[in-house]
Amino acid sequence: MIPWLEAEDSFPDVSTALTEADGAAGLLAAGADLSPQRLLMAYRAGIFPWFSEGQPILWWSTDPRMVLFVNEFRISDSLRKVLRKVEQSMTNAGPWQVRFDHAFEDVMRNCAEPRRSEAGTWISDEIIAGYSALHRSGHAHSAEVWLDGKLVGGAYGVSIGRMFYGESMFARVSDASKIALAYLVRFLQSRGVSMIDCQQQTAHLASLGARPIPRAEFVSLLRHLVDAPQIEDWKPIAPLPVNWTYSSRKQS
Repeated sequence: MIPWLEAEDSFPDVSTALTEADGAAGLLAAGADLSPQRLLMAYRAGIFPWFSEGQPILWWSTDPRMVLFVNEFRISDSLRKVLRKVEQSMTNAGPWQVRFDHAFEDVMRNCAEPRRSEAGTWISDEIIAGYSALHRSGHAHSAEVWLDGKLVGGAYGVSIGRMFYGESMFARVSDASKIALAYLVRFLQSRGVSMIDCQQQTAHLASLGARPIPRAEFVSLLRHLVDAPQIEDWKPIAPLPVNWTYSSRKQS
């Protein structure tokens, strides 16, 4: 059993979340709403919403937690070449451009379109409305890749203090989501963000350098990161300056 949250209720401690033996590992609570205040309360505690159309709002705190430490982000040799092409295009007003927060809701709606292997999406109109309100409050941001004036890739997430919580990515052309992520990682590293929450384990995230850590460790790290000053100046930074390196190691 999990608690049902009314509007005035606080979240239960994440240690009370269901386990794999319960059949819903990480499920913590249900109910409440997706107001900016509720979402910020959740993320500060290491909790996130995830539910399908027709379900009540479900709140999760997975254990272990998939995270990307920004200094462990992996760029393959092929992606490195693509990033150089994009950087040259941005410098010379070419066809490729990277922007932040230019089309936040469009990024969410593109992320909401089902992939080939999926029957539906968890990014419902309710989720889009909630995170769009969070965006207007300055706590949700998008990294966008544009080609010939069209949005072809992007990523979005939640920013609190010096902590960033990645939510979803999409690509309409090859490597577009990875380009968006590379620029986002570069920017966050320049602003003192050391860790990006990826929530759940996938092979794709692991190939980019993300790895699972115990939930207790994740929550402990959050405590000082979320209380740091909020990042204000969201602008892309070129991803490959000479004094900055990524690992190009291939995943074994």
